[in-house]
Amino acid sequence: MIRPAGAVIDAVARVRGDERLLVISGSTVLVMAGQGVVGPVLPLYARDFGVSTAVVGLTFTAFGLARLLLNIPAGLWADRAGRRFLLVSGPLITSIGMIGSGLAPNIWALLGWRLAAGAGSALYMTGAQIYLIDIAADDQRARYIATNQGALLLGVSVGPAVGGLLADAYGLRVPFLVVGAGAAVTAVYSFLRLPETKGTTQPHDHNKLEVDQTVDVGTVTGTTTRDLVLSRQFVAVGLVSFAIFSLRSGFRQTLVPISAADRFGFDTGDLGLLFTGLGVIGLILIGPAGWIADRFGRKPAIVPNGYIAAVGVVVTALSGSAWWFIVGLMLTAVGTGVSGPAPAAFVADIAPAELRGSAMGLYRTWGDLGLVLAPVLSGALADVTSFPTAMISLALITAAAITWFQFAAREPVR
Repeated sequence: MIRPAGAVIDAVARVRGDERLLVISGSTVLVMAGQGVVGPVLPLYARDFGVSTAVVGLTFTAFGLARLLLNIPAGLWADRAGRRFLLVSGPLITSIGMIGSGLAPNIWALLGWRLAAGAGSALYMTGAQIYLIDIAADDQRARYIATNQGALLLGVSVGPAVGGLLADAYGLRVPFLVVGAGAAVTAVYSFLRLPETKGTTQPHDHNKLEVDQTVDVGTVTGTTTRDLVLSRQFVAVGLVSFAIFSLRSGFRQTLVPISAADRFGFDTGDLGLLFTGLGVIGLILIGPAGWIADRFGRKPAIVPNGYIAAVGVVVTALSGSAWWFIVGLMLTAVGTGVSGPAPAAFVADIAPAELRGSAMGLYRTWGDLGLVLAPVLSGALADVTSFPTAMISLALITAAAITWFQFAAREPVR
């Protein structure tokens, strides 16, 4: 039997979309493995310049600051000039920044090259997220985003081991040079395999929502960037992103290691195993998380799992034993893992096609604000009060953001 022409076109488009998804995900593994490779090496490398621990920390801050500053410009560029430029120039700039870092003659040159590497990361990751939204039908968006997030987690997980082996065998500068070469390969790979998607639509994805004038975003055809950014829908999902990234950086990366060492005697080996286990939980859940968000909706994926994450933080804060401490961390990992791809898919649902770049750049900025601010503020609160108080404060912020989202946001019609 001859299949209807429309069904054949849909099948061909789906295969092409899957191929591009694999290309993007492969590039993401390379880019994020590169960041992971230098993770365990960078502090020792920077310390060899004879600087203080605070200045060593600046090498990480410089990378994150570049991302924070460039998310919005990258999104605007994607709307005006296309996505492909970001997918090629991002890895290329990262390559230059990493090679420059490996050849840096002093700490100030290293900081400058770290800014460049962070700028390249911002361009690529923003472009990749927008590109995936372009090529996915609206009933696949969360799964496409989840696949790329899984590639990100895989790269981050594999990278540190590779970096340590390279540094032990060939010296502290070599991992940066290897990462630079890998990023250059990614740029060439993207140039050859990824066509431009700006202005294109997918089958069954007509880039419109059934939204009436009573919703603050307005109709899709009349929506401006300002309307979208100031809408209660966008602010609500932005606060969710801020809360989730605050848990990752302020809770897990800042408060948990010190609290585990001080309260329960965890050493660096114990912490390494603990964080590896939490990473594996996130990697296992990322696929089901995308399916849940596409099958049942964005809010059913975000709201209950956001509360689970908040409860996990409270359990961790109030735990009287190492086992309850670990149980709390596992609950938090499950909550943040299952809700992971849904907020980005929600943004894609409410943003018209011509504003996707701006919307995703602004959305990523919400998350990076949490990434930058939470470690400093939660650490300061822990110093003034206690670690449990700082943890519970982050849990309350998360619960408040989820509650606001529950009542302020409406599930998009897809």
